[in-house]
Amino acid sequence: MTRFYVFILRIILGAAFAVFLSRFFYPDWKIIYVAGLGAFLVAMAYILEYWRKRDK
Repeated sequence: MTRFYVFILRIILGAAFAVFLSRFFYPDWKIIYVAGLGAFLVAMAYILEYWRKRDK
């Protein structure tokens, strides 16, 4: 799998989990907060991947 496909997959999964989590815990959130949560989830995926690979 190329890095571009991994990026697209992370964006899709980040958006899906952001919508699920925001609708479950905060149903009155606006779409901008959901997008921010999705961006945060994708950024955390890359940060944790860097952190995991750095230790090897």
